[in-house]
Parts: sequence; C-alpha cells; structure tokens
Amino acid sequence: MKKHIPNAITCCNLISGCIATTFAFMGDMRMALLWIVMGAVFDFFDGMSARLLGVSSPIGKELDSLADDVTFGVAPSMMVFSELAVMNYPAVLEPYRDYLPFLAFIMAAFSALRLAKFNLDERQTMGFIGLPTPANALAWGALLVGSHQLLESESYFLPIVLAGVALSCWLLVCELPMFALKFKHWGWHGNEVRYAFMMSCIPILFIFGVSGIFVIILWYIFLSFLYTRL
Repeated sequence: MKKHIPNAITCCNLISGCIATTFAFMGDMRMALLWIVMGAVFDFFDGMSARLLGVSSPIGKELDSLADDVTFGVAPSMMVFSELAVMNYPAVLEPYRDYLPFLAFIMAAFSALRLAKFNLDERQTMGFIGLPTPANALAWGALLVGSHQLLESESYFLPIVLAGVALSCWLLVCELPMFALKFKHWGWHGNEVRYAFMMSCIPILFIFGVSGIFVIILWYIFLSFLYTRL
C-alpha cells in the first residue's frame, strides 16, 4: 500500500487544480487561490512522502508534472482569463475583447515547458533555473484576489496584465538561477539568503495581506537575481 501513498497525494494536487480552475471559470478568485494553495500543500508532501517511504518511481515523476501543470499552469491561466474578460479595454482593443483573454493560456503552455525542462535538467537539485510554477501561480492568484478592483478600474491596466503574462512566460523558462528553500544544514553560513527571505515574508504578509504573496514572489525573484551575482 505504501507505494501508492505519494501518487495518491499527487492526485489530490491534481484534483485541487481542477477545483481551482472551476472556481476561476466562475470568477471566484478567492476560492481559486485557496485551492491553488491546497494544491501547493499536496505538492510539497507528495515528494516528501516518496522520499520518506523510499518509493520514488518514474510514474510518480510524470504524474507530479501533470498535476503541477493543472494546478500551477491551467488554474492561474483561467484566473487571468476570467479577469481579462471583465477588465476595462482601451478603445483600440475593445474589438478584440472576445479574443484577447485566451492569451492567458499561453502561460499554461510555458508552465508545461518549464516542468518538462525541470524533469530533465540535472542542475536543479538544490535550486531552480527559471521561476518555479507554484511561485508563478501564487503570484497571479494573490494579485488577482488582492487587486482585482484596481485592475478593473482603468483601461491602461489591460496592457499591463498582458505584458505580465508575457513576462511570466519568460521567467518560467529563462536561465536565471533561483534559490530553493532546501537546507543541507541549519547554520547561517551558506543559508543567509534563505533565512533573510523567510524572515522578511512575515512583515510583508502583515502589511499587504493576501497581496503580500505577490510582493513576496517579486522579492524572491529580486533576491535570486542579486544572490547569483554576489
């Protein structure tokens, strides 16, 4: 039985992504973000359980990537799609209102590409090359939950969101090294950036609330950029 436990947890991640996508389609951003967070929790524990039980398998790796693309690729893309469908459009783009929201799903495709690269890239054992898909999904989810009224208030936010989709696609597959919260030891030396990042997350969440998750992801990208150049 124990060999099926990690895959069962991975399937819970997949189901969470399906539920998040459904809520996003209905325009319920808070519930969509909640289920993306649930998927992230399951995603954390499936790998941990596989290592603890010593039952890692090729099928589990493939299933994990499939689940991650649904939860962290399709679900946030659907959130962006739903937001683009109700935003104010500049007059020049108004004739394309029925088509532009579908550009959001390019992010799901790049999430799949990022996951495929991760499975084959042996450089990413203690860090990441490119933005992890859960971080991208949580950033979009937090932004749309915390700032949807602002985004819908002025037409100039539409090209900003579209540019954000393009930037996310690039970050997912770029060659920028990013640190992971993986510890070989618990000492300060060698873990400075990890401890600094974790300690800064608490005041950011306290100040910005749900939108703080978006700020934290931006801070993570900036810290990674600095860390790789020190």
